[in-house]
Amino acid sequence: MTISAIGITKRFGDFVALDDVTLEVTGGELTALLGPSGSGKSTLLRVIAGLEHADAGEVIISGEDATGRPARERGVGFVFQHYAAFKHMTVRDNVAFGLSIRHRPKAEIARRVDELLHLVQLKGLAERYPSQLSGGQRQRMALARALAAEPKVLLLDEPFGALDARVRKELRAWLRRLHEKMHVTTVFVTHDQEEAMEVADRIVIMNEGRIEQIGPPRDLYEKPGNEFVMSFLGPVNKLGDVLVRPHDVELLLEPNGASTEALIHRITYLGFEVRVELELPNGRKLWAQTTRESAAPLEPGTTVHVRPRATRTFDGDGAEMRPAGDSPWWDRRVTMEVHHG
Repeated sequence: MTISAIGITKRFGDFVALDDVTLEVTGGELTALLGPSGSGKSTLLRVIAGLEHADAGEVIISGEDATGRPARERGVGFVFQHYAAFKHMTVRDNVAFGLSIRHRPKAEIARRVDELLHLVQLKGLAERYPSQLSGGQRQRMALARALAAEPKVLLLDEPFGALDARVRKELRAWLRRLHEKMHVTTVFVTHDQEEAMEVADRIVIMNEGRIEQIGPPRDLYEKPGNEFVMSFLGPVNKLGDVLVRPHDVELLLEPNGASTEALIHRITYLGFEVRVELELPNGRKLWAQTTRESAAPLEPGTTVHVRPRATRTFDGDGAEMRPAGDSPWWDRRVTMEVHHG
């Protein structure tokens, strides 16, 4: 079941939430809308669902024009960040609710609910109430409820945003497995880069009401179309007009023709990864990602030699360029920023 959002514009007063946005979602695909707060990702999802009406543009679902249809007629399952569960109903009754109001036969409802509770690993908790479930269990119940009516598409608005980091990670893996079983066309909103990279088939990066770039996670990370995409999708050191990924900063104990000295300020061990914070001769700061093995001979207060394995620069139109001029990459005469992504 495909989704086409064509030329979508949406304003809230003077604020332009969506500016002529066009997006095609392939049937069976799991697509992430990723961007900072206020980028328009949740508004786009709500326009697709029929929960917001666009000022201009069309929404086509499964080849049919859904632009003027109310949400209940679009064949969409929607899951909010906050579960909106019926507190007085059991898990079973919450999942069955959408089928009950459609007056489906009781035997059909019972069969469908049992299937879904098994699918989302809640069968043993069917008679509990939402208050008796963990956050992750409540979110799985919400997903089962959204799937009960066999929607054409599934839309998730920051579904794991209210959960702690460990539970979010578990549910990301679970959602990926669920999608591989069901192949329901799914669009989910997130501001978490790792979540989008781990779960999605394709990522749509949004900023200020527009789409910056669309592609598979690896392509976006390795071939960013502009500086915003590179800075937003993963950590980056920005030194003037030169951008360097921390894992591309090589640390050497001896100089070579392409390296420069750097003073180690701090070393932070984060499991297998080690973060090394450095200061360059001109006073600028940068940091490198390395392994515990590579970091073993390093100590704060000592001098190492650094060089980038790869750098990127972009012109005003976003096209990638090679660094120009005679000054080395670490000595550009521009203010430096560090983005941890």
